[in-house]
Amino acid sequence: MSSDQSAGNSPQQDTPDPQDSPFRAEPTPRDEAPQYVLPLVARIERAEPPHRTDALETAARAVLVMLADKRSLGDGAWAQAMRDWQDARIRKVVRRARGAEWRRAEALPGITVTGKSAEVRVFPPVPLDGWPKDLARLQVSGTDLDDPEAVPPADTTAPVLWMSPDVGMSAGKAMAQAGHGAQLAWWELSDEERAAWRDAGFPLSVRTPDAARWRELTASGLPVVRDAGFTEIAPGSCTVVADHPALRRQDHPRERAGEDVRRDIDEVRR
Repeated sequence: MSSDQSAGNSPQQDTPDPQDSPFRAEPTPRDEAPQYVLPLVARIERAEPPHRTDALETAARAVLVMLADKRSLGDGAWAQAMRDWQDARIRKVVRRARGAEWRRAEALPGITVTGKSAEVRVFPPVPLDGWPKDLARLQVSGTDLDDPEAVPPADTTAPVLWMSPDVGMSAGKAMAQAGHGAQLAWWELSDEERAAWRDAGFPLSVRTPDAARWRELTASGLPVVRDAGFTEIAPGSCTVVADHPALRRQDHPRERAGEDVRRDIDEVRR
C-alpha cells in the first residue's frame, strides 16, 4: 500500500540505451553526468521494528511506486529529477528514522509505502551532496532486522527478487539491493506489463534460494544486480536476480537492456 500516491495511465518510462546503460561495467558518459541518489527512509521504532523480509519487499515496492508515479513521468513535478538520476549511475541510499525524525521525513515531498510491518518513504532523487537537512541527519546504521517467524516459500506466479545466499548484507544494504532488482525488472517490461504490475499493487516477494538454485538463477538470463562495492561487499558481487513471470517467457523481447549487457548497478550508502 502507499500514501501520497497518484495513479496514472500506463507509464511511459524512458528506457536506457543498451550502449550507454547504467549497468555496464566499463565507464560510460553516465559517469560524467551529475550524480544523483534516490533516498529511501525506513521507519524503525525501537519498540516495534519491522520484519526484515517485509522491509526488503516494502523498499522494493517503494522504488516501483516512485518509477510509476505520474509526477515522475513526462512533465510531472519530479520528472526532471528522475531523468537526471537515471541519466547517471543508479544510486539508492537507505536511512532509518523513528519518532520525530519520521514525522519530519513525512513532511517532505515523497511517497510512503506500507507493508505488513514496514513503512518506507521514498523521495525524488537529490544530488549526492544536496540532501534536505531533515534527511541528511538521519543514520544509515541501525538497520539490522530479523524475521521473527519462518518466511513462507515465494509465490512464483508473482515477481520474486532472489537475494544471494553467498553475500551477507545489513538490512539497509539489502533494502537498497532489492530496490535495484525491482527497477531492473521494471525497465525490461513492456508498457502493458508495467501497467498490469502497477494496477495489481506491485505484488512481489524477496527470498533467498539455496546455493544450487542461485547458480541456476544467475545463469538464466534474468536481470542480475552486481554491486559496485562502495560498502559492505566486494565490487562485482551478484546480489539480486529479478525474476518476473513475464521475463521468464521464451518469447519475451529482451532488447531493453540487451541479452549481452552486464547489468551493474552502483549504490552509495553513507
